[in-house]
Formats: sequence, C-alpha cells, structure tokens
Amino acid sequence: MIAALGTLAFLGTLWLLVVLGAAVLEESGASIAAALKGRSRQQQPAFARARFHTRSRTQQPMRVQARWRDAA
Repeated sequence: MIAALGTLAFLGTLWLLVVLGAAVLEESGASIAAALKGRSRQQQPAFARARFHTRSRTQQPMRVQARWRDAA
C-alpha cells in the first residue's frame, strides 16, 4: 500500500513538473529559439504603456527658533 501511494506521489510530482515546464516554454520558447539562432526577438508590448506626469510639490523649509526658558 505504501509503495502505491509513493508511486502516486511520484507520478503527481512528475506531472506537475511537466505542466510547469510546458508553461515556461510557452511563455519564453520563442525567445529561447531566437537566442539559439543568434538573433534577437523583438517583443511587441501586450499593452500600451501609460505615462503619467505629476508635478511634485516641494516642501518649504521649516524655520525653527530656539526658545529659552527663564530660570525664574
């Protein structure tokens, strides 16, 4: 019984590794193939980049004055 559960765990792990490897190759397979051929792959952006320009506020410097307490 333990051998059957061990085999099942092994096959499940193996299946998970194959699925993850296929997902990685699906994402970057074209880049890997281009690199092996010595070419650079030009990737088209999946979405347009949005550029936001915000005007930053500069904080005015604080002016500190020392206050001395009277000893009286």
